[in-house]
Amino acid sequence: AMRLESPQFQALFTPGLRGVAELFEKKNYELRIAGGAVRDLLSGIKPEDVDFATTATPAEMKEMFTSAGVRLINNKGEKHGTITARLHEQNFEITTLRIDVVTDGRHAEVEFTTDWEKDAERRDLTVNSMFLGLDGMLYDFFNGYEDLKNKKIRFVGQASERIQEDYLRILRYFRFYGRIAEKPGDHEPSTLQAIKENAKGLAGISGERIWVELKKILLGNHVNHLVRLMYELDVAQYIGLPLNGNLEEFDRVAKNVQNLCPKPMTVLTSLLKTKDDILNLDLRLKISKEEKNHGLFLVKHRQDLTKAVGPEPLKPYQDFIMDSREANTNSRICELLKYQGEEDLLREMQQWTLPSFPVSGHDLRKMGVSSGKEIGTALQQLREEWKKSGYHMDKEELLSCLKKL
Repeated sequence: AMRLESPQFQALFTPGLRGVAELFEKKNYELRIAGGAVRDLLSGIKPEDVDFATTATPAEMKEMFTSAGVRLINNKGEKHGTITARLHEQNFEITTLRIDVVTDGRHAEVEFTTDWEKDAERRDLTVNSMFLGLDGMLYDFFNGYEDLKNKKIRFVGQASERIQEDYLRILRYFRFYGRIAEKPGDHEPSTLQAIKENAKGLAGISGERIWVELKKILLGNHVNHLVRLMYELDVAQYIGLPLNGNLEEFDRVAKNVQNLCPKPMTVLTSLLKTKDDILNLDLRLKISKEEKNHGLFLVKHRQDLTKAVGPEPLKPYQDFIMDSREANTNSRICELLKYQGEEDLLREMQQWTLPSFPVSGHDLRKMGVSSGKEIGTALQQLREEWKKSGYHMDKEELLSCLKKL
């Protein structure tokens, strides 16, 4: 048996958690930390979210919390056995142990249990199937800790059974592989076979759920290996990726953006060859309007908008921003520079502030230009001169330029 006493674990014991723990102890209900938080704590990481599991049923929890005057919030999770209690300005999501009675590859009908091993058995991966007592004691029925130490990603029990309970687990496998595995290609052949045989099940999973997982895969490690694997195992076609994805470009861009914190769509667009690929992706994954426009922007400009030869390599990008009337062009250009692997230019671009054009229609009226049409034309000509000067000319220089125009 192993007992955890790390600072990350100790840091969880806020007044809120102590209060919750006392209530469960009084009633003799068992309460343990579950799933991903256990994995993070064992890796020395402070978990962002902490989920709890208990032997108490939702009805017992409601009765216990209500009697103690503890506020309960959003009861959406109740039919799946989850109660959310709010104590000392902190939310605690606590789920009754359960077993899946009926699964259709998307949803499960559950039955409550008090058997910790049965609950662990219905979880997807061994590294996500552990529990941690509030005394630091680890409960690990499927060697999850061993797998975590060896950086192995394995399904709990039979891979094909776990996948058929929820086909999205195929993508979760890839995501956690990119998060935990040390090197690409370290898969159990039987797991890959199970993924290939069940890939078609992803066709029935909603685009929104797929996109949530895919975004995380795109920003994880070994992304080029994992995306190639998606093609080899017939997964790609069921999750909206084009049949003839540009894997060479994808490899190149995946290397370019390493360490540059790209948006997921910046990475994914390298796989897409045309505007239609983006539109088809949108139909399947229901990406946001901003993500769709970002993809279309990259497809359109990734080849024609490149750095200038000479002393001002950033100038074409700056000109593009100055000519654009859209608010987010600056951030799109930064993503384009990441895509192109222009790390130095990206740094320069991030420090560049948009200069404001120093001449107004008012200045021209003072000089005797009165008609609106003439003012518009003159301003446009001066803007071009200003652009040629690298945005350095001031108001005086530009107005004296006007006399020559």
